[in-house]
Amino acid sequence: MTTSPQDGRTGGCQCGAVRFRVEGEMGRASICHCRMCQKAFGSFFGPYVSMKPEQVTWTRGERKLFASSNLVNRGFCGECGTQLTFEGSGFFDLTIGAFDDPTDIRPTIQIGLEGKLPWVDDLPSLRTQSPEVQAKTAEYQAKVVSHQHPDHDT
Repeated sequence: MTTSPQDGRTGGCQCGAVRFRVEGEMGRASICHCRMCQKAFGSFFGPYVSMKPEQVTWTRGERKLFASSNLVNRGFCGECGTQLTFEGSGFFDLTIGAFDDPTDIRPTIQIGLEGKLPWVDDLPSLRTQSPEVQAKTAEYQAKVVSHQHPDHDT
């Protein structure tokens, strides 16, 4: 990951109570499969991108911290629970999905493989919805009124 947009990158939690801006080039983007990341995200793995903490400006609200171990704090929104950071002595990572535009933050390494679920590598081979079901899903989603914060600062 060598992205360095001139105007910085923004992001935040699902409800918008916590927002951030990152300036400068970010470091390694990774996916961690350890059991602690699975629990923190309620998912198969945790996606992160590293940087220096001084690159991050918290522009709205404050993250809460949970000491998930003796060496790591995990930052999250106290209102909606969105995972935001993985931080400790000598490292600071933001969650990739918390960025307003995460499309080019591409993970380059997988870590924590001891906790990797045995079927994760099979995900690309899962069947997808039929065109008919996709149309019904799109019809349903068109009725959804999102309460999430938009992917930009207002």
